[in-house]
Amino acid sequence: MLKKVEAYIRLEKLTEVRSALVEIGVPAIDTVEVQGHGRQTGIRLAGRHSSYTVDTLPRLRLTVVVSEDDVAQIVEAIRENAATGTQGDGAIYICPVDNIVRVSTGEQGADVLVYEGDIDIQGMLSPPPDLSDFFAFFLERKYRIED
Repeated sequence: MLKKVEAYIRLEKLTEVRSALVEIGVPAIDTVEVQGHGRQTGIRLAGRHSSYTVDTLPRLRLTVVVSEDDVAQIVEAIRENAATGTQGDGAIYICPVDNIVRVSTGEQGADVLVYEGDIDIQGMLSPPPDLSDFFAFFLERKYRIED
């Protein structure tokens, strides 16, 4: 059976999480920048004349569809590499997937997860560049985060 693993993580953790997933052989990873909040319900920021609360924070939604056998390893890789030990680290959701259809060929089912031929990227993926400093700088400038 196929499973969709959907993780909401901090932007600055993308490099570490993606590197870990590539290292264990996950060939396809989708990411989308999202806004939201969990139990922390936002952060307090300092503006020019006053402070205010931002209710939703930027996060990344990272999605992979894998075999049920690989779910535990993938969840652990995401959790280990996304954790900072503070509130707002994110959440991981695991959902069943009834079917997958490859648009270009019409293939269906678990065979869609196997890459063959000239689009075979197994073993050819290199770790992504480290963007954690960039994301930290960007967030600091955009939201003027105060301790």
